[in-house]
Amino acid sequence: MNRRLALLVLAQGLFLTNNICFMAINGLVGLALAPRPWMATLPICAYVAGGAVMARLVGRHQLRFGRRRAFQIGLCVALASCAIALWSVTGGHFWGVVLATLVAGYYNANAALYRFAATELVAADKREAAISWVLAGGCLGAVLGPLLARESRNLLTVPFAGAYLLLMGVALAGLVLISLIDFPPLPRPAAGAGGRPSAEIARQPVFIVALAASALGYGVMNLLMAATPIAMGQCGLPFADASRVLQWHVLGMFVPSFFTGPLIRRAGVLPVMAVGVALNLGCVALALSGQDLEHFMGALLMLGVGWNFLYIGGTTLFTQAYRPEEKTRAQGLLDTGVYATMTLTSFSSGALVTTGGWAWMNWASLVPIGLCAAALAWQAAAQRRSC
Repeated sequence: MNRRLALLVLAQGLFLTNNICFMAINGLVGLALAPRPWMATLPICAYVAGGAVMARLVGRHQLRFGRRRAFQIGLCVALASCAIALWSVTGGHFWGVVLATLVAGYYNANAALYRFAATELVAADKREAAISWVLAGGCLGAVLGPLLARESRNLLTVPFAGAYLLLMGVALAGLVLISLIDFPPLPRPAAGAGGRPSAEIARQPVFIVALAASALGYGVMNLLMAATPIAMGQCGLPFADASRVLQWHVLGMFVPSFFTGPLIRRAGVLPVMAVGVALNLGCVALALSGQDLEHFMGALLMLGVGWNFLYIGGTTLFTQAYRPEEKTRAQGLLDTGVYATMTLTSFSSGALVTTGGWAWMNWASLVPIGLCAAALAWQAAAQRRSC
C-alpha cells in the first residue's frame, strides 16, 4: 500500500457507491416508469450496454490522454448522466432514464480500469495484492450505496430522484481523488510495433478462460442482483430489506478482496476460481430452497463471494495474456466481452423475474455457471498437458 494506491482504493469505493445505488434503484425506477413490466430493468441494461459499447473507446482514450485525464473525463460523464437521470425521473420520462444510464456506461467502462491502473502503482510482484486492494475499496460502496439509495428515497418529491442528486456529489468527490494521483505514463507503441492483432490476442487460451471467468461470473451476479429488489418486492418484503440484502451481497463481493490475492499466490488461480464456481452453485441451491429474507440474504452473500473469486482470479489470469504495448487494447477487448455479457443478463433479468419469477431466474443461471466450470476444466487440462 502506498499513497497513490490508497487514493485509488477510495476512488474505487465511490465508483461502487454509484454502481450499487444504480442497481438498487434503477430497476424500481424502471418498474414505475416503464410502459411494460418486462422493461423494468432496461435502465440497468443500458448502463452495462453503454459499458460494452464504450469499452474499446475508453481504452483508446486511456492511451491518448493518459490514466489521470481519461479517468477525469469518465467522472465528468458520470456527473452529466446523473443530471440527465434526475431531470428524467422528475419529469416521468422513462426513455430519458435509459439514455442517462446508457451515457453513464462510459464512466462504468472507464472506472473499471482502476483495477488495471493499480498494477502500475506497485512493484511487479505485488500486482495480485494491488488488484485485491482496489477491489476491496468496494466495501465503501457496500456501505454507502445501499445507504444512499435507502435514505434518498423520499429526499425529493419523486421517489428515488434524490439519489441521482447525491450521486453527482459522489462523482465530484471521485474527481478530486483522481486529480491527486500521479499515474505513471502508459507505454506507447513505436510506429509499426503496436503488438499483435486483436484477433490473435483473443484466441489465446489464457485470454479465453480469463474472459469466461470474468464475463460469466459477472453475468450471473448481475442477472440475480439486478432482479433482487423486484423479486423481494414480489414476495412482499419491504425495500429496506432489499437494501440490506444488497448491502450484505456487496460486502460479500469485496471483503474477501483483502485475502483473495494472497490466497491465489498460495493455492493457485484456478483452484480459487473453482471455489467461486462452487459458491455460485450454492447460491442457486439456497435461492431455490425458499423466498424468505434469510434465503435472499444467504444466497446473495454466497453470490458475492463467488463473484470475487472469479473476477479477481480472471483479472489475475488475464495479466498473462498481453504484452506491454498491447495493454490498453487487450483491456478494452476483455471489458467489451464482460459488458456484452452483462447487457444480456441485465435484459434477461427483468424479463425473467416479471414473467417466470425468481425460481426460473436461478434455474437459468445454471447455464453460464456450467460454461464457466467447463472453461476452468479446459485450462486445468491444458496446464497438466504442458507439464
